[in-house]
Amino acid sequence: MIWFSPVTIEALNKLGKGTMGEYLGMEWIEVGDDFLRARMPVDHRTRQPYGLLHGGASVALAETLGSVGAAISVDMSKFIAVGMEINANHIRSVKDGFVTGTARPLHRGGTSQVWEIRIEDERGKLVCISRLTVAILKKPTG
Repeated sequence: MIWFSPVTIEALNKLGKGTMGEYLGMEWIEVGDDFLRARMPVDHRTRQPYGLLHGGASVALAETLGSVGAAISVDMSKFIAVGMEINANHIRSVKDGFVTGTARPLHRGGTSQVWEIRIEDERGKLVCISRLTVAILKKPTG
């Protein structure tokens, strides 16, 4: 298991209260030994004007998954995880239902991490593939 401390779905969903993730309807659904999974509705909050899932909503889901994954894999009393760069390839459109993102680390170093986030539709078809680079910084004191 890569998590610094045990983590629960309930704790992750509580972490998102009052954030963009909550506004977009993101919901944490699974914690594995080396991955996190969350879903997001495709609805009025996450669609672009042509009725399709907005690419920015996919990136918000990817950034949320990767950033939280990076943060909970280090000692958060000593370190913070901050996003440095994210990219996303939008593969397939979605009009409704839910998309599910799964984040796994590709690299976990002392000062940086790289996470891959796969977002799929309800049929398991790839919608978006994203990669997030995160800096691991010493937590400011004082």
